[in-house]
Amino acid sequence: MLSTAKTTYLILQAARLAGWVLAFLIVVLSIVPARLRPETGLPSHVEHFGIFVLAGMMFAYGYGRRLLFVAAALVTFAGLIEFLQLLAPGRHARVSDLVVDAGSTCIGVVLASMLGARALEESALSGPRR
Repeated sequence: MLSTAKTTYLILQAARLAGWVLAFLIVVLSIVPARLRPETGLPSHVEHFGIFVLAGMMFAYGYGRRLLFVAAALVTFAGLIEFLQLLAPGRHARVSDLVVDAGSTCIGVVLASMLGARALEESALSGPRR
């Protein structure tokens, strides 16, 4: 059976991986032609909110000792995504999408912080490794 420190470390690494996978998916879904983008049937702002909150939470859990940096990096990422859409044929950038995306990442970081993201990383990094 795995020790608590090792389990916590594995959770931390899984959160980091999930955050990067979500960021990659956001980029791909943001720059593919609109006709190729899968749709859930939900309003686009709800779709944006969901994926960006999850990304914010995963990055916050993965990098919990740097929550302000994580939030600032994700807001910058949201801006970059909107800029990239200006360069993608058939796509468009919207200020409202930027507001939802940036706000959602911050909400995700705050939720993870409230649920102990910093404690998770500190526990994983301070425990014994073998």
